[in-house]
Amino acid sequence: MALQIGDSAPDFSLPAGPGPDRVSLSDYRDEKPVVLLFYPFAYSSTCTDELCAIGDDWSVWEELDAQVLGLSVDSPFVVAKFREELGLDFPLLSDFNKEAATAYDAIYDDFYGSHGVAKRAAFVVDRAGVIRYTWVTEDAGVVPDFAEIRGVLANL
Repeated sequence: MALQIGDSAPDFSLPAGPGPDRVSLSDYRDEKPVVLLFYPFAYSSTCTDELCAIGDDWSVWEELDAQVLGLSVDSPFVVAKFREELGLDFPLLSDFNKEAATAYDAIYDDFYGSHGVAKRAAFVVDRAGVIRYTWVTEDAGVVPDFAEIRGVLANL
């Protein structure tokens, strides 16, 4: 069942690269709102454009005191290299085992022959761990409305 505004956000603990260090949604509890951006694959054109749009406008997200986390089913090695090459100021997390994408109902059964790929999706989670915005699309070529997300953050 799809998550709704007002639901508690499922916690997760995922690597941002190779090694034992992990990032959890609960790390930000009581600290700052979190924007979760699920994306299908690193290095695809739409995913690159989406993440670069956030990175290019990073000062706006900082002013909103928001933590942005990008999540894909790519390996920890791939997300670390992708983040480095894009020069992003926010973590990209490897949901290689598809736990977060499944918990957020943001996963394709079949994506052009690949199984268990993250859908393009966006969620805003407030400081209390409650979902305040949801957007999940079947069309991987469409990106979230960042102005709408910033508006939600501004009203938290």
